[in-house]
Amino acid sequence: MNKAPRTPTNTPQGAVQGLSRPSVGAPEGVAVGVPIAVLSNVPRGDGRYPIAWLHICTPHRATPTATSTCECGRNRRAFGGARVLALIDDHTTHRDHCPLRTTLEGRQAA
Repeated sequence: MNKAPRTPTNTPQGAVQGLSRPSVGAPEGVAVGVPIAVLSNVPRGDGRYPIAWLHICTPHRATPTATSTCECGRNRRAFGGARVLALIDDHTTHRDHCPLRTTLEGRQAA
């Protein structure tokens, strides 16, 4: 019996090489149209953007909570129905007297 030596068929020489394509332009690190960094408070459309937030949570049969935050540094929290209602009023009052908001309105009036 004559046996021929077996050679592997998956050698690099046996692989078919594809045609090389010419590259056009500079290589890009990210997909086109994808922002590289997330920008906070980017003015939209008419230039307005939020500076204060009021978050109220009233779960079923649980204690209501609220958080009032502003970019001026104000950060208040309240727990319980009466205190949450008081924080809502306080947030509304702060909105009218916030130093960031009053300077923005003064600039727009000038």
